[in-house]
Amino acid sequence: MTSEDRIKDLISKMTLEEKVSQLLYDSPAIERLGIPKYNWWNECLHGVARAGLATVFPQAIGLAATFDEDLVHKVADAISDEARAKYNEAVKKGNRSQYYGLTFWTPNINIFRDPRWGRGQETYGEDPYLTGRIGVAFVKGLQGEDPEHLKTAACAKHYAVHSGPEKLRHVFDADVSKKDLFETYLPAFKKLAENGVESFMGAYNSLYGEPCCASSLLIKELLRGKWGFKGHFVSDCWAIRDFHENHKVCKTPEESAAMALNAGCDLNCGCTFPYLTTSFKKGLVTQEAIDTALTRVLRTRFKLGMFDAGNPAWAKYDKLGSEVINSAEHRALAMEAAQKSIVLLKNENNLLPLDDSGKTILVVGPAAANAHTLLGNYYGISSRLVTVLEGLAGKINTKPAISVEYRQGSLMYEANHRSNVVFEGTGADGAMPVPGLGQADVVIAVYGMDGAMEGEEGEAIASEDNGDRETIELPPWQLKFLRRLKNSGKKIILVLTGGSAIAFPPDIADAILFAWYPGEEGGTAVANIIFGDACPSGKLPVTFPVSTAQLPPYEDYSMKGRTYRYMKEEPLYPFGFGLSYTTFRFDSLQASANQIKTGEAIRVKAAITNTGKIDAETIVQFYVSRDGAGGNEPAASLRGFCRVHIKAGATVYAEAELPSSAFETVNNEGKSVLLTGTYTVTAADAAPVKGAVEKGAIKPVSVKINI
Repeated sequence: MTSEDRIKDLISKMTLEEKVSQLLYDSPAIERLGIPKYNWWNECLHGVARAGLATVFPQAIGLAATFDEDLVHKVADAISDEARAKYNEAVKKGNRSQYYGLTFWTPNINIFRDPRWGRGQETYGEDPYLTGRIGVAFVKGLQGEDPEHLKTAACAKHYAVHSGPEKLRHVFDADVSKKDLFETYLPAFKKLAENGVESFMGAYNSLYGEPCCASSLLIKELLRGKWGFKGHFVSDCWAIRDFHENHKVCKTPEESAAMALNAGCDLNCGCTFPYLTTSFKKGLVTQEAIDTALTRVLRTRFKLGMFDAGNPAWAKYDKLGSEVINSAEHRALAMEAAQKSIVLLKNENNLLPLDDSGKTILVVGPAAANAHTLLGNYYGISSRLVTVLEGLAGKINTKPAISVEYRQGSLMYEANHRSNVVFEGTGADGAMPVPGLGQADVVIAVYGMDGAMEGEEGEAIASEDNGDRETIELPPWQLKFLRRLKNSGKKIILVLTGGSAIAFPPDIADAILFAWYPGEEGGTAVANIIFGDACPSGKLPVTFPVSTAQLPPYEDYSMKGRTYRYMKEEPLYPFGFGLSYTTFRFDSLQASANQIKTGEAIRVKAAITNTGKIDAETIVQFYVSRDGAGGNEPAASLRGFCRVHIKAGATVYAEAELPSSAFETVNNEGKSVLLTGTYTVTAADAAPVKGAVEKGAIKPVSVKINI
């Protein structure tokens, strides 16, 4: 008897009330049919979350900064190992509660269109191509290689056109152009649908007047129609209640439940689908619609082996136990990911890496000893969180010629006292001096954001904007203290934490590292970078604007003026940017052909040489732009990338295959068309925008392709 036959048999034996009960995220047991209780809600954004001990990997935006699909796949594979282990242990104990299941509402592949969005840290950045590739790698790591015998079930969220403001997410109607919809907001979702992601989650907001959890365009026409998605669709939590309470497209819960189910939403995270029994009795939904949704959700449970205990197809997963949770192997992987995610933004006069000669180092800043700067949001609990201060102390312990002192210096959050700066004594200029500053040879200042300052609605308790940021500048009380440090004449190494772009004066420090929310081994990784035990190789998955003034209005979902693809002004740092401790040179870019037609593909190959003295990795990025493009077309679009390791003095070749679709233009009707003309393919280590090379990016190379 096939699983499909078994599903039909189960459904045939259920009452209406039993069927409806299984369409809820907290599905009760139906003991007479052998269906155990199951809670669908689980999270693993960068490690199994909210279920006790787990390895905490770098936040999603940090994983994107690695530009490393293989690494991301390994991270997700490790996460799913721990997820299976937790599930196995929970089932043995009869624990079938929330956060112990195998259906994970991850990854978040929304486009990070505006750095003010607090949840942007959950995404893979501003670029649809990067988001799609990193997202697919994460999904495959979670689900395993057998689509009929899943390790865990991943979920593409939040579908679609969802990226703040947080305070408007329950009422907002995204009325974007068809060009922006199909050029920016949907490609990553399409990519995951085509690569076997098991589920989709609808967004809170509406699109073109239809709530996304009941959008005929998104669910029926695109997802299940053109993209051929066969998995199940789940609402965001309590999003269906928004239909009648906030979007006002329905008057009653019965109508909202029917609207969602009829549009193709199969599972309700919330409290509205119980009304489907009344909806059915009123003729608002059919038995067939209920059975179709139930078939889809049961199919996922069958794929996970929940009705096949002892089946050898899942045996390797069933054997996973608590020994894999936060194991030494997984901690090592977390540190590797953290090291590869850290971005070196500035290194004046090669201040970094620090050498082992006798130095006195002063560490300052409230983020240095703040474990929240490691975590971001949606996190588990590690057995050992290494803060930046602890990482530096551990490293310096192996270097007896170096001494270190620590002062908090100023507060993480704004408070009403003394400009939020802690000083002792009085200096000659009337200002309060910083203890230990006079004796220091170099200052390591650790500042930025943490999960209390930016995040999801209701979670970021220090945010006055529902987790968002009104401005992207470094908080003024932090900047004031940093300015005093810089004016002291000391060499300043600034380590910034956060999940988004932070604007700051580029002269505020001599060297600047952006560490994101780097996970449990973040402090060790930062120390390894500072002292040269690892070479920085991370790249920005988002553009860093100069200031908030460079951004369009936050509520405007048009892509005009946003991201490296449509921004006209020179940014503080461009997408894809990140320095190294060595130097590289692009020598040439060759193409397998200088002309391409629909359905064909060409290969491009870039020669890149490590001209420095340190073996290192870098990210080779391939961009496509249409010569003579109109003002509403992207200036350039990422169409390939690869991480390469190059020994000092050596030359390697980085390759990418570019199908004809890589050259297509999305027109105003949302259609992808291949326009005749000349295109430029560029190999670079940062988006080819104004100011990139002057900031330290490698001079790019390019080749012309005719259509």
